[in-house]
Amino acid sequence: MIGYGSTARAHIAGDRIEAISAFTGVGGWLPETAPLAMPRQAFADAALQVAGQMASRPDGLLTRRFIVFGSTLVVALLALIAPVILCAREGFQPLEILALAIFAVLITAIACWFCSTFAGLIVMLTGREQDDMAFAPYPPLPSRRTALLMPLYNEDARAALARLGALDASLARLGASDAFDLFVLSDSTKDEAAAAEMSACLSLRAHAGSAVYYRRRTENIERKAGNIADWTRTFGGAYEYMIVLDADSTMAGETVLRLVDAMERHPGVGLIQTAPTIIKAQTLFARVSQFGVRLYGRVAAAGLAWWAGSEASYWGHNAILRTRAFADCAGLPELEGRKPFGGHIMSHDVVEAALLRRAGWAVHVTAALDGSCEETPPTLTDFIRRDHRWCQGNLQHIALIGAKGLNPISRLQLAMGCMAYLSSPLWFASLIVGMAMQLQGPVDWASFFYILNPQLSPFMLASLLGGVMLMGPKLMGFVLVLSRPGERRAFGGARQIAKGMALEIALSAAMAPILMVANTIAVAKIVSGHDAGWATQQRSADGLAWRDAFTAMRWQMATGVLFTLGLFIRPDLATWFAPIVLPLLFAAPIAVFTSRRALGEAFARKGWMVTPDEDGVAVSPAVLFPAARPVAEVDAPMWARG
Repeated sequence: MIGYGSTARAHIAGDRIEAISAFTGVGGWLPETAPLAMPRQAFADAALQVAGQMASRPDGLLTRRFIVFGSTLVVALLALIAPVILCAREGFQPLEILALAIFAVLITAIACWFCSTFAGLIVMLTGREQDDMAFAPYPPLPSRRTALLMPLYNEDARAALARLGALDASLARLGASDAFDLFVLSDSTKDEAAAAEMSACLSLRAHAGSAVYYRRRTENIERKAGNIADWTRTFGGAYEYMIVLDADSTMAGETVLRLVDAMERHPGVGLIQTAPTIIKAQTLFARVSQFGVRLYGRVAAAGLAWWAGSEASYWGHNAILRTRAFADCAGLPELEGRKPFGGHIMSHDVVEAALLRRAGWAVHVTAALDGSCEETPPTLTDFIRRDHRWCQGNLQHIALIGAKGLNPISRLQLAMGCMAYLSSPLWFASLIVGMAMQLQGPVDWASFFYILNPQLSPFMLASLLGGVMLMGPKLMGFVLVLSRPGERRAFGGARQIAKGMALEIALSAAMAPILMVANTIAVAKIVSGHDAGWATQQRSADGLAWRDAFTAMRWQMATGVLFTLGLFIRPDLATWFAPIVLPLLFAAPIAVFTSRRALGEAFARKGWMVTPDEDGVAVSPAVLFPAARPVAEVDAPMWARG
């Protein structure tokens, strides 16, 4: 869709890049400025919290939370009963106390995830995912202006602008182009990347329905958060709303119009976050992520939306924000101290949501809207590299959990973000402690045939329960799709879904220990003062070199060897530790195997892990809202009928 002619390249080459980037004025690279004050906030003043109940707060929200967190506590206590009783019979040993403490933390986190997702399943099975925001099936054309923001950082400009162009075309088809402006906000440090961005913008502007603007910052201060904040301070006054995208994300025009309409009907809402699905997966690794997110991601999002209500979170993209609310109360402060815990806030999104909520604005997550998409890293090593940066950003939040004035649910979500990465070193520690406990006992070959052993180790029994609960959300997504005939057919039928889910579970289980070690290393590096930095994300790849794989997976394989040495002493535990040890020993081949496009395509041709919306965001009101009127009805607005 976007071309790269020699004339365009010559036009923006060399030392003219900065001059063109700085050009402003109507019809130029940027519109007229519309300044908006965005002061940096402070976390030290509890008086900044706005009291009072928000209009969009769901009825019975406290009851919802009691159900989810009460059931979490019950499930966690039930899982702890057997280990505690059996360990108490002979007196608690130091290693047993440590193992119990670690297990209690992990099983509580797993139980919360399970109970929250189960609530989401009930919500979606009963068709109540729209109850809180009541998205209109046929919203009117927007009466206020919205900016669509796509930050770039040394990205593939052609691919990124193609995604933005698809969104523009969708809005044009609906007759809504005049209400939206598109901004490409570059933080690229390479001149060749900036040249490609401007060339792509020129091509997009030639046929776009909405106005397309381009700005390149000369100083990459505060990364993406600073990029968005700079735009807000410079141009935000001209726009009532802004929709933030990533370089790998896009949305359907229908979804955008419903978001804008919801913001206009709910003036107390500051942010609505959609639940993006993954599209355009090519490698086997990406296909695993795509299938898993499409199958059960919205069920998890529906659960979060149900108990968080108007105090939900923000994931940094594919969300709509009220511009003035964002400017007034979401300016990020700098954290005290040096990196990695001090300095600019890296995982800015959940903090911005907490600041909006502190100022009295409602923040919602919705699983009711389809047509919100993103892409995923193509290989396991690319995913780990990105996760290292996210890990550092989330661990920064430890210092903010106790910040004055924050809503308790905002604190909880900050803690959950930290736990997403601290769970890996805790899991690793539980394995080390478990192995150490078993090495103190004699070889018992009944343990090898543990399925036939009526006296299993209490910790092993509890671990099995944890594993079942981890798979629970996947099964819930399966149940949801089976309950919807249209979706079931779009996935290829129940048999194809079951085969795809079995393969996804197997590959995810194989990669889980690899990611555990990777996140444990990331946490260790961050705690020791290592800054993860902000590298350009890899969006596409075809295969990983064996040498690179062995280099990247050296710690995983070394960990596998360490556990194997323990199994030489207690070979009867081999069947218990095989799901952990084997993926670690073969981490490099797994990374190479899952990085191949050919394998991903081969599975797709056979119908394995295929999703209904793999390559785009084609949606209709009839799909999004099964109870809505057909789009062909005469009284539907023109954009909905076209």
